[in-house]
Amino acid sequence: MLRTVGLLLLSNIFMTFAWYGHLKDKGLPLWKAILVSWGIAFFEYCLMVPANRAGFANGMNGFQLKITQEVITLLVFSVFAVWYLKEPFHTKYLVSFLFLMGAVYFAFRK
Repeated sequence: MLRTVGLLLLSNIFMTFAWYGHLKDKGLPLWKAILVSWGIAFFEYCLMVPANRAGFANGMNGFQLKITQEVITLLVFSVFAVWYLKEPFHTKYLVSFLFLMGAVYFAFRK
């Protein structure tokens, strides 16, 4: 599971930059932003697919993989939004994340 989480973390770093990295460069034409995003997303897929295969092979089901990926995505995005986009982190986001952690608890509960 540790390998799966590590690969998911790395893949989400790539995907976050692919999806949101262009927001700071308002002068970049849309078609260029799309091409650059596709190029970055290739590396995300090179990590995401092995992460999902490894997790599934080690007993995680599809729901658990997806929920794990979503929590990692939000954590990565939170750091990205504060550090790169310079957006404030409000308490309401923390509360939202706590509810999502409840979803993780129930998804992995035996």
